[in-house]
Amino acid sequence: MSPDFWMLTSFLVLLLIGVPVAFSLALSGAIGILAGLSPDMLATLGTNTYNGVAKYPLIAIPLFILTGLVFEKSGVALRLVRFAQALIGPRHGGLAMVAILVCLIMGGMSGSGPADAAAVAMVMLPSMTRAGYPKPFSATLIAASASTAILIPPSIALILYSIVVPGVDLRALFAAGLFPGVIAGLVLMLPAWLLARRYGWENPEGAERPPLGESFRQALPALFAPVLILGGLRSGLFTPTEAAVAGVTYGVVIGLFVTRELDWRNLWRLCGEAAVISGVVMLIIALAGIFAWAGTMLGTFRHLAEWLISLSDSGAVLLILVMVAVLLAGMLLDAISIYLILMPILIPVMQHFGWNPVWFGILLAMNIAIGQFTPPVAINLMVTAEVAKIRLEQTVGWAMLFVAVMGSALVLVAVFPEIALWLPRVLGYAV
Repeated sequence: MSPDFWMLTSFLVLLLIGVPVAFSLALSGAIGILAGLSPDMLATLGTNTYNGVAKYPLIAIPLFILTGLVFEKSGVALRLVRFAQALIGPRHGGLAMVAILVCLIMGGMSGSGPADAAAVAMVMLPSMTRAGYPKPFSATLIAASASTAILIPPSIALILYSIVVPGVDLRALFAAGLFPGVIAGLVLMLPAWLLARRYGWENPEGAERPPLGESFRQALPALFAPVLILGGLRSGLFTPTEAAVAGVTYGVVIGLFVTRELDWRNLWRLCGEAAVISGVVMLIIALAGIFAWAGTMLGTFRHLAEWLISLSDSGAVLLILVMVAVLLAGMLLDAISIYLILMPILIPVMQHFGWNPVWFGILLAMNIAIGQFTPPVAINLMVTAEVAKIRLEQTVGWAMLFVAVMGSALVLVAVFPEIALWLPRVLGYAV
């Protein structure tokens, strides 16, 4: 049997028996080396592990993770909720739309769907339950809305995509993700509003509307965070990695001296929490270096790409097949793993059909976002279900509804690429 077979089969078997993704990648890469190369090549394991993480842009990942944690603990989510309630006002579906809007804004600070889901769920779930929303609906809606964090800059997944795909400008990716991310959030509002009206959730009579001016003033520090990060990138004041440093610094200042809900002891604890989360991400990236090197040397990725291209001469047909495959992968794996495993295969396919790499990256991100709240392994949904104290299987029906709704946004961006590419072109980035 070929070395390709041994490497890929061993990876799938290791995943199925419950071996963590990082170690599955490393072990299957080593098996591929033994099957198709000299055993002496195992001496490259250390070098390839180091090369996997020895990339300057990766510094932004732990910093943006810390930024999201700092804003989560600084009382920002509660202030954003009050401001969104003042904007939308009391109405059927009002709290559902508030949850979606706050998730979109929080996504511009954290870059992480699970962090976004946890922060918003803690604030919104109690009030939505009191208003009559079923807990499974509320938990699923927040999980789906929080998945837009993978699109709205600063997205950790897009940072990694810019590293694994040569020649892609991260600033262009950030700009390209903005409109698709907003559209993905807006399309969720329609079914939320219709369902609330149909079932009489949230009686608007007698509900108080927070004063708009006061709530805006309190939310202003939080609203300025995305402006700082994106404005700094657009003006050339700092690079994406430096933007992450600016985001952390700004969040710490807000938490310590403006909202005063963060103290030095909590800040130290958050640094430790960010280090643990970042360590998991970096371990996957590091050990994936072994898998990537083995697959490249054996020609596995090239063979798989050639097989994919041979399936159809139509770029549209193959794009649909790729999107279905990524959706299935998103139901089982996290975004980091998907990019590291699939991109070496998909890059030659993308180049063969002439797909714009920025547009293609946004399509992948939208697809992975859908996977974040699609059972059986739905990381965002696991977070919100835990907060709501419900079983994951109670959310399946609602999840399928929101998968279809957000899938319509994905189709829209696929059919009209300018939705993603117009803004980076206007800003002068290379697309």
